[in-house]
Amino acid sequence: MDAPFKYRGKVLTADDIGFINQLIGENPDDSRWVLSRKLCRAWNWVQPNGTLRDMVCRSMMLELHRAGHIRLPAKKRDMPNPLSDRRRPVKLAVDQSPVEGLLSQITPLQFRQVRRSPEEKVFNSLIEQFHYLGYCHPVGEQLKYIVYSGQRPIACLAWSSAPRHIGCRDRYIGWSQRLRKERIYLIEPTHKLI
Repeated sequence: MDAPFKYRGKVLTADDIGFINQLIGENPDDSRWVLSRKLCRAWNWVQPNGTLRDMVCRSMMLELHRAGHIRLPAKKRDMPNPLSDRRRPVKLAVDQSPVEGLLSQITPLQFRQVRRSPEEKVFNSLIEQFHYLGYCHPVGEQLKYIVYSGQRPIACLAWSSAPRHIGCRDRYIGWSQRLRKERIYLIEPTHKLI
């Protein structure tokens, strides 16, 4: 290997790749999943909350395998990926007639948090039908609200966790990797309005 191997910010030396090959050789009957967890433990490769980065590690090991640096054991099984098979929200019928008149005529407005409730399907359907980007499943922590006038939904609001890594954002605000890790909690959540 001429240059260090880099994957999602992690730089691997020839010694690191040699260690992975040794780990695979010493555990010939282990699955890729077990190997990635062992590697994470050996390198103390954990998320800020202490959880192993085994999914990222498996992806890195697969890239090393594809590049010919390591030889992974054959896959033992294909795990279903619910994210890749996600269906678009079902189109629900809602009153779409124009709202005309004074705001005082449609009040009081009721803001209902609909996350993990039967009304979440209504929210997802409305976003799919009326937001210019359509519906995409939010990542991380999230809140979903529908604003009602009487029984009629008239607006949807959503917030989700801020992305942890956006290079252009971090450079723009002058964050080094260390500052980003220390201050990521300060980023406001993203939102959608319709």
